[in-house]
Amino acid sequence: MFGLEPWQFVAAFGITAFAGFVKGALGFAMPMIMMSAFGSIMPAAVALPAMILPTLFTNIQQAVRDGREPALASARKFRLHIVMVCIFICVSAGFAVLIPQWIMYGLLGVPITLFALWQLSGRPLVLNLRHRRRAEGWSGVIGGLYGGISGIWGPPLIVYLLSIGTDKKEQVRVQGVVFLIGAVVLFVAHLVSGLLNAQTLPLSALLCIPAFGGMMAGFALQDRLDVAQFRRWTLILLILTGLNLVRRAFELWSL
Repeated sequence: MFGLEPWQFVAAFGITAFAGFVKGALGFAMPMIMMSAFGSIMPAAVALPAMILPTLFTNIQQAVRDGREPALASARKFRLHIVMVCIFICVSAGFAVLIPQWIMYGLLGVPITLFALWQLSGRPLVLNLRHRRRAEGWSGVIGGLYGGISGIWGPPLIVYLLSIGTDKKEQVRVQGVVFLIGAVVLFVAHLVSGLLNAQTLPLSALLCIPAFGGMMAGFALQDRLDVAQFRRWTLILLILTGLNLVRRAFELWSL
């Protein structure tokens, strides 16, 4: 079945449903969950393309959940970040083979973990209104630089949104818009690379079913979370994301 044993296929369905639930509840971490788990049960050449369509279509749903106009308004509002991400993904992509990935994972994971722990301790970092535009631009630059080299550009955006106290709904919507751009690039890149092919494309498409099911359940939880709860769980997940990046850095360093 798509080159997988039946137990692998069932496990992939369950993992994708859980990843969709987390994404629906908090707006991020779906690729991290899927790739971390898929890498343990299937070859990397299947794991990566398998997550592409669920990621792409759940980001569309997340971005336009409140309607197309709010999504466009959020894209305009955070256009500096989006433009910087796109530019610097292109700038840094050529250096992907020159800079050891363990260094990049470590340099991203450590500050993200420390930031989230600091915020969770009750000492929030709030940016001065005069500095927000500058911070938005730099968060896009940092996200783009890391994105081109490591494929991860979401955490700097989340750190910025938390720092300016973005409304819960808008935070999730902006994350969907920015992540959608990356998901489109990833989809096109692997159609060209051949990783999305006659075997992996149907598997990826089928995994959209549990992804959407999990996401709908996650949306229901998100709607019940008040702002404080949403922020707390976002920070907890951000800590786990940062620690996973640090783990990955040590893993690659030890090879």
